[in-house]
Amino acid sequence: QVQVVESGGGLVQPGGSLRLSCAASGSISNIYGMGWYRQAPGNQREFVAAISTGGSTTYKDSVKGRFTISRDNAKNTVYLQMNSLKPEDTAVYYCKARITTVQATLSNDYWGQGTQVTVSS
Repeated sequence: QVQVVESGGGLVQPGGSLRLSCAASGSISNIYGMGWYRQAPGNQREFVAAISTGGSTTYKDSVKGRFTISRDNAKNTVYLQMNSLKPEDTAVYYCKARITTVQATLSNDYWGQGTQVTVSS
């Protein structure tokens, strides 16, 4: 079994910062791309940022220059540093990791349970 667990959400004022973490654990053989998504009330889940095994990154246009995704392959962990937060960043943030388990030959996407980020004064 594989577990993907996010942490680091909370309440922050506009202009503030938060750092999200996502750790994968369990019967893992390989972890490929990792990424962050978010879902605000009444909206569909949307892509925020992703990082490849080699460190290549992509971002949603509205977070470029404010958010930074990084990963520690030794810890099977991905981070999302969020600066200059805006009220429209308020959402539940989900981590996704593409993982091959030791029992399988094909990779699958594993999602975390989500962590709430609220930006409000």
